[in-house]
Amino acid sequence: MKITTWNVNGIRAAINKGFIDWFAEASPDVLCLQEVKAYKEQVSEDLTQVSGYHQFWNSADRPGYSGVATFTKTKPIEMTAGFGVEAYTGEGRTIITKHPRFYLFNVYFPNGQRDQGRLDYKLGFYEALLAYCEELIAAGNEVVITGDFNTAHREIDLANPKSNEKNSGFLPIEREWIDRFLERGFIDAFRALYPDKVQYSWWTYRFGARSRNVGWRLDYHLVTKGVMDRVKDVIIHDDVLGSDHCPVSLILKD
Repeated sequence: MKITTWNVNGIRAAINKGFIDWFAEASPDVLCLQEVKAYKEQVSEDLTQVSGYHQFWNSADRPGYSGVATFTKTKPIEMTAGFGVEAYTGEGRTIITKHPRFYLFNVYFPNGQRDQGRLDYKLGFYEALLAYCEELIAAGNEVVITGDFNTAHREIDLANPKSNEKNSGFLPIEREWIDRFLERGFIDAFRALYPDKVQYSWWTYRFGARSRNVGWRLDYHLVTKGVMDRVKDVIIHDDVLGSDHCPVSLILKD
C-alpha cells in the first residue's frame, strides 16, 4: 500500500505544471494533498481524468487559501473533515479517513511565521490534534498522520539550522511539539528507517534554493507502532517538480 502526501501549493497551479500526468503515473493507493487553495467544484473536471479514486475535500472558508484533499482507491470506512475543535474548522486543515487497519490524518499544519498570534494558533493546533489522536490510540486504534507539519524537527532536517533557530518552522517550542508526538508513541517513519539521511521536501522559491538543495524536511508520516511494523519504505520524491514541496510516499506491506 502506498500513501503519498504532497503540499501542492495550489492544485490549479499544480495541474498546469503536469500534476494530472504525475498522479496517473504514480498511482498511489491514497493521495493526501495540502494547500489545495481551491474548492472541489473548481477543479473536479480536471481530476476526473484520473479515474478510480474516491475524493474527499476540506476547503478553507477563505477562497484561495489552505485546504486539504484526500483521494483513495478503496472507499474508506468513514471520513471526517476536521477533528471537532471549532477554532480549527474554518481553515480546511484536516481530513480523517478510517481504513481497516488504521486512521489516516491528512493534515496541513498552520504556519507560525506571521505573528505571535499565528504561532500560538499553530501550537494550539498541535495540542488539540495530539489529544484527539490519543483518544483513538487509547481505544486500541493505529494512527497515521501525514502532511505538511510546517516544522523541521532536528538540525539534520534543514540545510541551515543555525541561521534559522529564531525563525518559525525551527523554533525550539515548535520542535518540542514534534517531540511530544514521539513521546506519546508516534514514530517518524522516514527518520526511523534513515537516521542519518539528509533529504528535504521543501525549498523556498527564492535564491535558487532548490537547485542548490538548500531545503527543509517539513513533510512527514508519523505512525504508531503497529503501522511502523508494516513499513517497507519512505520515499521523498525530490525529483518531482510542480510545487515548492515534493511528494513523500509511505510504503506499507500488504
